[in-house]
Amino acid sequence: MSTLLAGDVGGTKTLLAIYESSGQELSLLAQERYSSADWDDLTPMVKRFLKTASAGLPDGVAQPAAACFAVAGPVQGGKARLTNLPWLLDQNVLAAAIGIGSGKVDLVNDFAVLIYGLPHLQPQQQAVVRPGCADPDGTLLVLGAGTGLGVAYGLRTPQGLVALASEAAHGEFAPRSEAEWRLKRWLQADLGLERLSIERVVSGTGLGHVARWLLQERHGDGSHPLQRNSPADLPAAVAEAAESGDALAWEALELWLGAYGSVVGDLALTCLCRGGIWLAGGTAGKLLGSLRQASFREAFLAKGRLAPVLETLPITAITDPAIGQFSAACRARTLLEGSAAAPAS
Repeated sequence: MSTLLAGDVGGTKTLLAIYESSGQELSLLAQERYSSADWDDLTPMVKRFLKTASAGLPDGVAQPAAACFAVAGPVQGGKARLTNLPWLLDQNVLAAAIGIGSGKVDLVNDFAVLIYGLPHLQPQQQAVVRPGCADPDGTLLVLGAGTGLGVAYGLRTPQGLVALASEAAHGEFAPRSEAEWRLKRWLQADLGLERLSIERVVSGTGLGHVARWLLQERHGDGSHPLQRNSPADLPAAVAEAAESGDALAWEALELWLGAYGSVVGDLALTCLCRGGIWLAGGTAGKLLGSLRQASFREAFLAKGRLAPVLETLPITAITDPAIGQFSAACRARTLLEGSAAAPAS
């Protein structure tokens, strides 16, 4: 058995955890949540966590032998500057400071790290969106519609999985219908944009944008109950109202699901992701029933002559809210095993 340190480091919060690894099993021993802005750097936070956690662990549990930190920002050459914090992280400096051997600490982009957790998901961490037959040697795709849209690919190599971070969500949104054209033009004007990226529509925030557009077109006088919600609360309110039978909310959700399904199909074709597709992010579990509906499925498959390529691909929703922390632990375990390919991030 070995002990692993895992972290999910964001601009608002940082989750730190210690896992015990036995064979293919990971057992959570300790975890703590910290407010990131209360700390000048990650190192003192980790030292505090290890000191506090060790006091509560059973006798005989060793200090972590490997660590992975999923960070909210690009990683290059083992270094990362967080997008929303003035932290410059270096995995070698961090390893020395917390007493973990060289080569046993890794920094990985917080979305790309999910690739390392996918092969180890337990039934309670996932739910089938669309059944299919995955190629065990095929490329993996994970997307996450939350505040924004995360995208990452996983390549299988003789040395293990390689996680490829992606900024595909910042490609240009391509309308497929007259309604989507009107939405695009309205959002460009409303947000003051020269171009509209995919994640402006395909994200939790995007669902709110779709609803705002429809509300403006249909209820410019402010008479619809959804208009009482703030922009931050609108996506959840739309989903709830659609489930309750509100026609406008249902229309917004249907349009959003179609756009999401189309993008998933496009990105799956980009790298021929025969290894399977996973949907993460805040909407995956909350809108599971909607993602199983025809509006998502038909848009996913609507790729002309290449529809048969997508027909066999399974789509799975990740329902575990701690998937980032879990995936970091999975990556740390591969470092300890010494068989992991270097991540491309």
